[in-house]
Amino acid sequence: MGISTFVKQQPSLRNFLRGFDLPLLVSVVALIIFGLLMLFSASWDFSLGAYGDAMYMFNRQVMWLCVGLAFAVFLAFFDYHRWRQLVVPAMALTIVLLVAILLTNGIRFGAKRALFGGSVQPSELAKLISILYLSVWLYAKQEYLHDMSFGLVPLGVILGVVGGLIYQQPDLSAAATVIILGGLLFFLAGGDLKQIGGLLVVAVIAAWVVSSVSLTGRTRVADFFAGLKDPLQASYHVRRSFEAVVNGGWFGVGLGQSQSKLTGLPVPPTDSVFAVVVEELGLVGGAALIALYAALIWRGLVIARRAPDTLGSLLASGLVTWIAFEALLNMAVMVGLLPFAGNALPFVSAGGSNLVATLAALGILFNISRQSGKEISSSTPEQERRSYGAVVDLRGWNGRRSLSRPRRSPRPNA
Repeated sequence: MGISTFVKQQPSLRNFLRGFDLPLLVSVVALIIFGLLMLFSASWDFSLGAYGDAMYMFNRQVMWLCVGLAFAVFLAFFDYHRWRQLVVPAMALTIVLLVAILLTNGIRFGAKRALFGGSVQPSELAKLISILYLSVWLYAKQEYLHDMSFGLVPLGVILGVVGGLIYQQPDLSAAATVIILGGLLFFLAGGDLKQIGGLLVVAVIAAWVVSSVSLTGRTRVADFFAGLKDPLQASYHVRRSFEAVVNGGWFGVGLGQSQSKLTGLPVPPTDSVFAVVVEELGLVGGAALIALYAALIWRGLVIARRAPDTLGSLLASGLVTWIAFEALLNMAVMVGLLPFAGNALPFVSAGGSNLVATLAALGILFNISRQSGKEISSSTPEQERRSYGAVVDLRGWNGRRSLSRPRRSPRPNA
């Protein structure tokens, strides 16, 4: 019996799921199950050595999964338009938490990234809240984005404050993620191409300066280029990941049978979990995981395209791009395609903060999906009924600055 058939035969379940994007829901459930299986396999030895309990990390992940699912369900029924009144206090709280990180002495793995005994990483919350804040801000200012004093300059200040606080932890990859997502949302909201080009130039220069000044940045970049020339000269972490991938071959050594996780692969339950996936399930298993992410991204972009207004489009695009970027960065690093970064692999890496933030993002995405089928009231302001579909013509190529065009209502029959 197919899932759609089962849902149709259950009236109460059908009413609860009304408006939910079922392909997205199936993809998320599959990723959660896949992630729990792989985390259990990757964490038991590390958890036993670090905490004295082979089930410690898995049990905590299940606990945070329950918290995240509760947030996801709540946000799926929480009107995303109400974030317009909540993003300012939410951003203020996020900045307070990021400042609190810098004032604490809780250094783990050479960085200050967590509060409450290592249980909460404000940088993960900052990524989510930054997307919400920027989406609302860009939506409200989209008519003025061509003016630098209303567009690029305030955007740079917002990104600079959040990214700078995250960088001080230091967490280079999280800071870069916030800035990249900010630039993407600025483009989608209708930002002028000249300003976007300027933003890219500034971002490249800033990245070069950071990588030159930061010892961590210099080391990672040097290891990356050395690995491109000769994989045997890559960092120890990447070389061990290569070893796991080679051991896995096409079909893997079997679930739970990885040897790399037992013989020195750094942090297999977190940064290196994709290497464990490929070793145990092979390239076929790695491709299956990538296919699940692709399905999630596809449905997220469909929801963005069908969103009832530009705010929904911006939110959906930003949230699904964030999840895609996190997954891509983690997997690319493990096979030496990008300089090393500490991003988690969504749904698979151990880490309550990332899991809860990701599920919260999906809850908002489901709420946008649920509202996509509702008719927009004729009393809704024109700005509320805009579609950002015109963005794909790369504003300015047709000789004029093109903002999102209003969605036309059907003409009445004569």
